[in-house]
Amino acid sequence: MDVFAEYLAGIDNPEHRARMEEVLGWVANKYPHLEPKIAWNQPMFTDHGTYIIGFSVAKHHLAVAPEKEGMDHFSDQIKQAGHDHTKQLVRFKWDNPVDFSLLEKMIEFNIFDKADCSTFWRK
Repeated sequence: MDVFAEYLAGIDNPEHRARMEEVLGWVANKYPHLEPKIAWNQPMFTDHGTYIIGFSVAKHHLAVAPEKEGMDHFSDQIKQAGHDHTKQLVRFKWDNPVDFSLLEKMIEFNIFDKADCSTFWRK
């Protein structure tokens, strides 16, 4: 998790920093084979050099980006859970608990779906 230390230190709101640290720690502990890294000024996790999941902090939410394919695959579940979203990311509002169940499904989908992917992004 040292790779995220500078990023986390740059989050001004202590509650947002703690939440981001919790989420990043959860991913790192649950999926120890994923490589934590900072790219495009965002914390993310990769598997054999391919993107799996990325995160960013906004004023009202923690954004989770599983790539468009992940968003498409979980579109109904995201809507049913009541999460605000775009075509590229899910917004977990700061005043709600993190939806670790959905996060787990998105990560595992990408690990499985990109098992043979040899590029960073899907083509």
